[in-house]
Amino acid sequence: MRAVVLLHFLLTACLLPASCLASVSVRDDTGHAVTLAAPARRIVSLAPHTTEMLFAAGAGPYVVGVTEFSDHPAQAKAIPSVGSGVSLDLERILQRKPDLIVGWNNGHAAAQLAKLRSLGIPVFRSEPYEFETIASSLERLALLAATEPTGRKAAAQFRERLEQLKETYRQRRRLNVFYQIWRTPLMTLGGPHLVSAALRVCGAENVFGELRQLAPTVTVEAVLKANPDVIIASGGEQEDVLAGWKRFAGLKAVRDNHLLLIDGELLNRSGPRILDGVDMLCRELDVIRTRFRTR
Repeated sequence: MRAVVLLHFLLTACLLPASCLASVSVRDDTGHAVTLAAPARRIVSLAPHTTEMLFAAGAGPYVVGVTEFSDHPAQAKAIPSVGSGVSLDLERILQRKPDLIVGWNNGHAAAQLAKLRSLGIPVFRSEPYEFETIASSLERLALLAATEPTGRKAAAQFRERLEQLKETYRQRRRLNVFYQIWRTPLMTLGGPHLVSAALRVCGAENVFGELRQLAPTVTVEAVLKANPDVIIASGGEQEDVLAGWKRFAGLKAVRDNHLLLIDGELLNRSGPRILDGVDMLCRELDVIRTRFRTR
């Protein structure tokens, strides 16, 4: 009789999808296996872009902790904070009892992720240096959360939109661009950052694309030597971040008044919304191209 009751219990339990799924394993962006005994139901996200990825992949309802600046989508603002990207609160993270941690594997954050992994918590390390990595991350995170249909759909839409943007701007006149993310010290984004790839989609080149650091410091003299067609600032300080360049009248970007201020939140974050930023960037650069044609 006990055997019959036990069999009935097991069969009934298996009507619940999450109860009978086998362990799931994916490779994170560093190539390490992330294996869960069951779908993730308590996820802590340690970067704004990974928070956006999780929501886009359908795992938003299972995110129980985020870091500061995780402000998209709006629901993320109500999730308890576990610190900043450079200063995590380990106690608060553990209090959230995560069964999966997802975070940016770069700089100081990489050491923090390694510490969490040493505690036995599964960690998915994100390093989206290519557009395809964002698409595949949506699929892999969805697999870990058992939300595959949502993740596959989001990834397919991302890939389709990227190809449309590439096709639209494939034959555009090439523009050399200096992309400024901070004025003092003067900082830009190097070749590995997705902004460099975004510029190429728009028919432009990052004048410091050969630099291998993600966010290198450069000199004013180096910018003057590069003599870009366009200077783009992506915010930062409250005052006019482009005002300092106007004293260099011989600089092509200044001479032609090709100084742009754009929303860096979209472009500088390597999440699924980056294509909104690419679209915006391409349109702005096309406006500049029309000025060339009307001279």
